[in-house]
Amino acid sequence: MADPRHFLQLKDFSRDEIEHLFARTRWIKERFKRYERYWPLADRTLVMIFEKASTRTRLSFEAGMQQLGGFAIYFNTRDSQLGRGEPVEDAAQVISRMCDVVMIRTFEQDIIERFARHSRVPVINGLTNEYHPCQILADIYTYIEQRGSIRGKTVAWIGDSNNVCSTWLQAAEIFDFTVHVSTPPKYEVEPDRAGLYSTDHYEQFPDPMEAARGADLVTTDVWTSMGFEAENEARRRAFQDWQVDAEMMGMAKPDALFMHCLPAHRGEEVAAEVIDGEQSVVWEEAENRMHTQKALLEYVVLGRVTG
Repeated sequence: MADPRHFLQLKDFSRDEIEHLFARTRWIKERFKRYERYWPLADRTLVMIFEKASTRTRLSFEAGMQQLGGFAIYFNTRDSQLGRGEPVEDAAQVISRMCDVVMIRTFEQDIIERFARHSRVPVINGLTNEYHPCQILADIYTYIEQRGSIRGKTVAWIGDSNNVCSTWLQAAEIFDFTVHVSTPPKYEVEPDRAGLYSTDHYEQFPDPMEAARGADLVTTDVWTSMGFEAENEARRRAFQDWQVDAEMMGMAKPDALFMHCLPAHRGEEVAAEVIDGEQSVVWEEAENRMHTQKALLEYVVLGRVTG
């Protein structure tokens, strides 16, 4: 039996593989919009393991798997033996013998790495503290869908250097674009944590307005990610000058897009006039989570498929 193809961080896949996923996303999405049945994963089962709750991750994977003809089973670790101390390695051995693919949304990246080492089937990272590769697949696909190639473009990341930011930095190396990162002091990018090989594709800016200058895409996330709630008040004070508002968007190119992985807090990391404005593509971005993940599920289960 061939080793399963895991997707644990974005750089696990080559540019060619991700471009294949984008081509399949377009093909699959077009058929979805025409209400044409496409069931390549009929009788296949996806197990979804959630240690961190989510609206978009659960809905996009569960609906996506069903639209591909398969089944999706939801596990919350509080309701399983994983939440009662069963070793991750043992759980991987058992679960992977009863399904065709596993998606895990958890805390430390080490958890999903350990699970994957003992899994007989592909494992997909639905989010960890370190990376959020499925989100960035959707974000880059959305940019390409709206504006064409992202190569040579500038993405401004405003706010916390969190798992989404780290994955954008990996994407910049894969797709040859630049990320301007602006964070408050003490929240800067940690290259080792982000898994970066070099600084050729990103630059840090103490001033968020300068980071946004000339950007093709401005993106942000909540100031306090899940698992860091104890820091909420300190973060609100530290990040108050890092709100993406109309003035900041005015520093970007006139046709710049705004993205946010959601959920959003209007009046904190983004002004209502931006997220609800004409440059915002957050709803398209959210929908594309489902379509890019359908292409991903097809690929890790069946390999390269051509329409």
